[in-house]
Amino acid sequence: MDVTSWLGFVSVALFVTFTPGPAVLMAISNSLSVGPRRAMVGSLGNAIGLLAVSAATTAGLGVLLSTSAQAFLVVKLLGACYLIWLGIKQWRQGARMAMATGDAAAAEVAGLSRRALFLRGIMVALTNPKAILFFTALFPQFMNHPESALRDFVVLTVTFSSCAVLAHAFYVLLARALRRGLAAPSRVKIMNRTFGACFVALGVSLIGWRGRTQ
Repeated sequence: MDVTSWLGFVSVALFVTFTPGPAVLMAISNSLSVGPRRAMVGSLGNAIGLLAVSAATTAGLGVLLSTSAQAFLVVKLLGACYLIWLGIKQWRQGARMAMATGDAAAAEVAGLSRRALFLRGIMVALTNPKAILFFTALFPQFMNHPESALRDFVVLTVTFSSCAVLAHAFYVLLARALRRGLAAPSRVKIMNRTFGACFVALGVSLIGWRGRTQ
């Protein structure tokens, strides 16, 4: 893969990763809840999840999901249920955080461990069938030489994951810049419930989303 092809892939990857979706929503929500540094832990988890999704695509899972309606339905429902669960949890957190003040609020935020944030990031990536089908459709366009297929796969995967981390860092810093104006308890409640509703909406839309098998 030459430099021109790689730059073309970078432009596509940046467009996709900067487009708001479950992972971006997670990054913004985490930034508002636990701060930018710990929010990036979840984003790194999401990048690891993307690496796993990319590897699964290369192993043939993408082909399976694009040809098997049953397999696609299972993955789609798992992803939808996980997003809806995140939404409900975020909504309920909004009510609790709105009633908390001072040290109590800080203690609740500190209760979210880095491990939990990291695992949440991985799960958001693993339960999104759109990512699998995206890799299935996109990677072959930039892997035209069988003799260098493995090397190209590594380059494309690392590039896409890096673009995802870059996009998350942008949204995390943006959320940090806006956080001071959203610090009032009533606004925190509104924001958490808004994010919760968005997660639920994404999950419901995923259930209704039609892949190439339908």
